Amino acid sequence: MSDAGYFLDNENYFDENENDFHNEESKSERRFRVIILSLLVVMGILLLGEFVLWRFIKPSLSSPKVTISGYKNMSAEDVAMKLIPMNSRNWFTFDVNVAAGILSSESCIKNVDIVKHFPDKILVNINERVPVAVTYINQKGKSIPMQIDETGVLFSNKNNAIVAQSGIPILSGIPVDNMTDGMRIPAKYKTLINQISQIQNLPQKYFAAVSEICVVPKDSGNYELVLIPSSGHTKVLTDRALNEEALKYMMVVLDVVKQLKPDATAVDMRYGSVSY
Repeated sequence: MSDAGYFLDNENYFDENENDFHNEESKSERRFRVIILSLLVVMGILLLGEFVLWRFIKPSLSSPKVTISGYKNMSAEDVAMKLIPMNSRNWFTFDVNVAAGILSSESCIKNVDIVKHFPDKILVNINERVPVAVTYINQKGKSIPMQIDETGVLFSNKNNAIVAQSGIPILSGIPVDNMTDGMRIPAKYKTLINQISQIQNLPQKYFAAVSEICVVPKDSGNYELVLIPSSGHTKVLTDRALNEEALKYMMVVLDVVKQLKPDATAVDMRYGSVSY
């Protein structure tokens, strides 16, 4: 073998050794990167699991956060007390249908909307009944104030006495003694309730001048009305047409009668004529 061939073989030998060394080094680097990447993935999974645990699972397993809106006469504490019998220990066990049924059974609540937001929020929006008149029922020998909404439903709340003095008329003469919370007044008086509701929606506060509307049944099965003003002692007998025009006319008649006969106790405006 020539010297040139010897050096060539040595050069190839070193090249092969150098390639093996680089290959081993590349394998070690790749192995190291795999280990580091695996550790990062495991740590990421652990961090994500801890985040999910504390952000979602833990809150959903604790007492839910109930937010109540829409109430006026009731309080948030009143609503919360109504839901205590549900015994909902966490968000998952809170039954929306059961809660809605409990709250809807309250006579002063017209409807309720309940929405659950994961992981621990429950939103309760209450739509309360709005009174258009106040009446009184007899319970165990006591006269109990009861409010009537625009659909004719009887309901009660803590502010009955206040409502009776705030421009909402007292409606008497309707047979409601045997009725209770949540019941609807007889259908024959639905027109009267609609008329009262329409008058209350007017910008003028006519019922500030009328303290009581008394229903007087007739033998024919219909009824007439007796309006009692807030001031003065002169009652007004009228028919079933209770509207803005009739109230304006009544006020004019009362002013005239007051000047002509101050001691008049009643004014009859039925049948298209006026007498006192």
